[in-house]
Amino acid sequence: MKPNVAAPQTRDRLIAAMLDALRGRGYHGVGLSELLASAGAPKGVLYHHFPGGKAELAAVAVRVAIDNMLSSLDRLFEKHADPAVALAAWMDGAQKQLRSSAYERGCPLAAIALESTPDDVAIRSALAEGFAAIRARIAAALENHGVEPAMASRIAMLILAAYEGALLQARVAGRSDALRDTSAALIALIDAQPRSPR
Repeated sequence: MKPNVAAPQTRDRLIAAMLDALRGRGYHGVGLSELLASAGAPKGVLYHHFPGGKAELAAVAVRVAIDNMLSSLDRLFEKHADPAVALAAWMDGAQKQLRSSAYERGCPLAAIALESTPDDVAIRSALAEGFAAIRARIAAALENHGVEPAMASRIAMLILAAYEGALLQARVAGRSDALRDTSAALIALIDAQPRSPR
């Protein structure tokens, strides 16, 4: 007898559908009907779970994507004492995901960040908070490894900007060279930093 595993709830299916859309076609590339069909959700249910409609759903999806990225980073920083090794593994994972999608599914954060306008207050707020949290997590790992705090913060900013930019370049080129080369350059930069004893 198969174990009784509960199916994902409608709210979770809507979030997953939005994340999938953001990775592949972007915020404006998918309509509400398509999102509902992808989530297997009846019409009208979107506003029950997300009274703010598509924009609120997108903001929640951004927060879920950020939480997933932070969890991934936490696992890697726990597994690897050297943050350079952990970050190399993080970028290697991104390369593998991009290749496995035939370069069709990129980072959901970059897609919606590029599409958002000043009117998308909730979306931009979720993105700003999320990017700040990722930078803080990377900076903390660098500091724990002896990198001076102000420099750790600057390098974390560079790492996140380079990671997102390399993903975009790799996706449009249909090759992972940009990610591979960016990763190598960032690791060399981290390794070159003077370390204070901890």
